[in-house]
Amino acid sequence: MTDLERWRLILGEPASRCTGGLQGDAARRDAALEWLYGRDPGLAERGVRKGGSEDSVLQTVDWLDEVHTLFPRETIERLERDAVERYEITDIVTDPEVLQRIEPNPALLRAVLRTKHLMNPAVLAMARKIVEAVVKQLMEKLKTEVRTAFSGTRSRRPSIHKNSRNFDFRSTIRANLQRYQPDERRLAIEHPKFVSRTTRHLEQWQVVLLVDQSGSMTSSVIHSAVTAACLWGLPGLRTHLVAFDTNVVDLTSDVTDPVELLMKVQLGGGTDIAKAVAYGAELVDSPRRSIVAIISDFYEGGSEERLVRTVKGLCEQGTHVLCLAALDDEANPDYDRALGQRLANVGAHVGAMTPGQLAEFVAEKLR
Repeated sequence: MTDLERWRLILGEPASRCTGGLQGDAARRDAALEWLYGRDPGLAERGVRKGGSEDSVLQTVDWLDEVHTLFPRETIERLERDAVERYEITDIVTDPEVLQRIEPNPALLRAVLRTKHLMNPAVLAMARKIVEAVVKQLMEKLKTEVRTAFSGTRSRRPSIHKNSRNFDFRSTIRANLQRYQPDERRLAIEHPKFVSRTTRHLEQWQVVLLVDQSGSMTSSVIHSAVTAACLWGLPGLRTHLVAFDTNVVDLTSDVTDPVELLMKVQLGGGTDIAKAVAYGAELVDSPRRSIVAIISDFYEGGSEERLVRTVKGLCEQGTHVLCLAALDDEANPDYDRALGQRLANVGAHVGAMTPGQLAEFVAEKLR
């Protein structure tokens, strides 16, 4: 593809008089992009694109076939994500023919959770397989992060377990010095050395995850469910997971099955953070060995005064309170900063974390 063709695809039909027309696959790419991004009224008003093609011209299934044929994987994922999240083309996740063709990914999982109430039983069964596939990917990634965070400290005792994290650099150098090759300035290592790790007796701690299930928090809901599953059963740790909108639902009994848990979550609705935090406070048995993580955008629909008062009480009794505006891979939140500042003023830690960072925080407190 030439540079002129790329610019033509970026700028749309109005650029043709400067870049020339498109032929073959380039014209097909332009039609696929037009079908999706031509829906944007802002682009149409500025004349960047001529306006979207009607659905009757190119159906969603046909469009998916085209983009999977014409674009690289990274571009396909972006196009599918924009279709679902930006333009709300919900038949991507409610049409069984479409579901059979689309590749499971986090954007699709978010779309499934937002639209599963629209699905008939047959489509819902297919959608569940998407949830299972993406959750499995997230579990594998987070298990590694959690396992790393909760590993014991390094010991100087030798170990027979050859793990890169336990590699003993100094002992390996000493043991192989006779194999130094001056001409090549290289040390040939024949006997690498490793150290063991110690485990310490851990006092029982509690982690209470309070997760806002409003629509804007979908990604955090997903990662909270998977994080809770990874933390469940770790030595010295008792994990609770609670979802809330204007109601509070304790999902702790489903923590070991994050797929089932996510299929039960009802996204959307109002938000009463104070009510959820009051429930979480009742779960705390030993305040100084408890972590309460409130995962929300902090646009409170209930009483801000009650919320601040409850958080202040938790902090004063020695509980570690995390007010996380995001718990996902990006940790780049949009939240009510004024309320966040009020919560920080009474002793809460306010910010955003990835699941791995939360695991590290918990592990550090346990040690």
